[in-house]
Amino acid sequence: MTGLLPARDVDVSIMRMFNVIRFSHLLLALTLFANLGIKQAQASKNLPNILWITSEDNGPHLGCYGDSYATTPNLDRLSKQGLRYTKASSTAPVCAPARTTIISGIYPPATGSEHMRSMTSLPKSFKMYPTYLRELGYYCTNNSKKDYNLKENGEVWHESSRDAHWKNRPKDKPFFAIFNLTISHESQIRNRISPSNKIHDPTKARIPAYHPDTPEVRKDWAQYYDRITMMDELVGKTLNEVRDAGLSDDTIIMYYGDHGSGMPRNKRWPYFSGLNVPFIIHVPEKYKELAPTEYKEGGTSDRLIGFIDLAPTVLSIAGIKPPSHLQGHAFMGKHIDNAPEFSYGFRGRMDERYDMVRTVFDGRYVYIRNYMPHKIYGQFISYMFKTPTTRIWHEMYHSGKLSDIQSKFWQTKPAEELYDLNNDQDEVNNLSKSKKHNDIIKRLRRAHVKWVKDVRDIGFLPEAEVHSRSKNDSPYEMGHDTKRYDLDRIFQAANIATRLGKKNTEKLPELMKSKDSAVRYWGAMGYLIRGKNGLRKGRKILHNALKDESPSVRIIAAESLGKFGNKKEAELAANLLIKYANPKVNGITLSMLSLNAIDYLDEKAAHHKETISKLPKIDPNADPRTRNYAGNLIGKIISDLK
Repeated sequence: MTGLLPARDVDVSIMRMFNVIRFSHLLLALTLFANLGIKQAQASKNLPNILWITSEDNGPHLGCYGDSYATTPNLDRLSKQGLRYTKASSTAPVCAPARTTIISGIYPPATGSEHMRSMTSLPKSFKMYPTYLRELGYYCTNNSKKDYNLKENGEVWHESSRDAHWKNRPKDKPFFAIFNLTISHESQIRNRISPSNKIHDPTKARIPAYHPDTPEVRKDWAQYYDRITMMDELVGKTLNEVRDAGLSDDTIIMYYGDHGSGMPRNKRWPYFSGLNVPFIIHVPEKYKELAPTEYKEGGTSDRLIGFIDLAPTVLSIAGIKPPSHLQGHAFMGKHIDNAPEFSYGFRGRMDERYDMVRTVFDGRYVYIRNYMPHKIYGQFISYMFKTPTTRIWHEMYHSGKLSDIQSKFWQTKPAEELYDLNNDQDEVNNLSKSKKHNDIIKRLRRAHVKWVKDVRDIGFLPEAEVHSRSKNDSPYEMGHDTKRYDLDRIFQAANIATRLGKKNTEKLPELMKSKDSAVRYWGAMGYLIRGKNGLRKGRKILHNALKDESPSVRIIAAESLGKFGNKKEAELAANLLIKYANPKVNGITLSMLSLNAIDYLDEKAAHHKETISKLPKIDPNADPRTRNYAGNLIGKIISDLK
């Protein structure tokens, strides 16, 4: 045993050895952390500041866009110092899904977040773009609107509030800052405005062909322009803060509106007038290598850009290669993509009213695909009807005082629309049946189909099933799982349902036999779209569908029987719909679907008036932003039944 240490000494030696190893690991970790900090600091010194100024609910109604009625000196000046995009798109024609597009870099129809103020999740491995910027060393602030339809993964912003400001950043940190200006919002068109700010003469306002020319409409358009002038003043103040801090040479600036104007048929509708936004960028000389290839001070670009492109673009500016799951194209920075051939848009549920529209734009032609053509364009949305233009327009329609063009907004939709912006800026002359434009509509239709399949559009599911099919992960992941979401089969069913004609009508019974509830949903929708003829063809099938395992299928079948059936069928349908109308019991999505159907039954639901009036108006488990939706529908139903 000579030469061996006693057991106690062995233990001490082992402990010393472990302490040395621990100290070495700690030293290595500190060294790596220090090196990371040094590299981040070195990178930060070379990174540009990035300032985004956004304004709400305004299209390109600015002087620099050739609008002589507009008064926008600050944005006109910025345009002379930078590049102005003429065909920029918000991707969605309303705030929440538009902002969701930006923050995620993914089309909301791919993440289940297309519906106004819905709430879904991204895959856990996906990050919202500010997170990537923060990891690179940026100080990221948002002042202050979020309104995302996606849950935030971790801490996205250093600060998001009315006090958020790049001035609060640590010393020598580059900043990425957003300032959102609300003065041009839809709500500001219809409220009181100071006489000193009334600078636009209503008699000189341009009234689009689809609006009636009345004093109320002219006043709204004039006040819209007044609010844009007030917004422009705030833009000037925001730019001056950068200048006064001596940061103009270090800051890339972007200005854009968050979708088309807040006037009815612009906001909420994916015509080009609802999607087209002003978009101006300024790149200081120091960072000209990051500018778009076509950049020239005072210049314009016809490149198709959209909100889907903002996340990859801001990452590209920071030198980060955009992750492969982002669906847009970087248009400046170190990783510029080729310009896309098409720009895409969509419309889902707007507040409490369901709809489904997809669009394609090639720079001249606007293609619109309506998947719920039985619904009128101008469904009653409580918030929209607060605007005087909406109310007078609606009243004049029911008084028979509108032209054919002005009346279309209050009528049902065709399955397809096609507009030539070169000859029809108001998008009122539908060319979808024009033989001369047959090749054009075929090309845009193919582009639409390809996009649906490329992004895995899950908007073809009833909203309730977007959530029920993705309980254990995210709607995006569910949409990419062919076992849970058979897009080819469901998409085919939607096309059969929404395209009229004998051949497609004869295919509806087969859809109703499918094992997939989404296929059956479109089968029932096909009968509903066909109205009285649909009921005659599928009466027995629709009665059987009232017992379908999917509540969404039952509700659509009940709407068809209740709206177009006899008295007994209407009573049967109304009884079923009442069961799903309670948001507290059934959740907000099924409640809204059912209450919409009840509303369309009109007097056939009168015997349930008292029950409807006593329904809870809130789903306690839903996103608080939806708190008014069921109540809005209940209020409208009760009002109509008086």
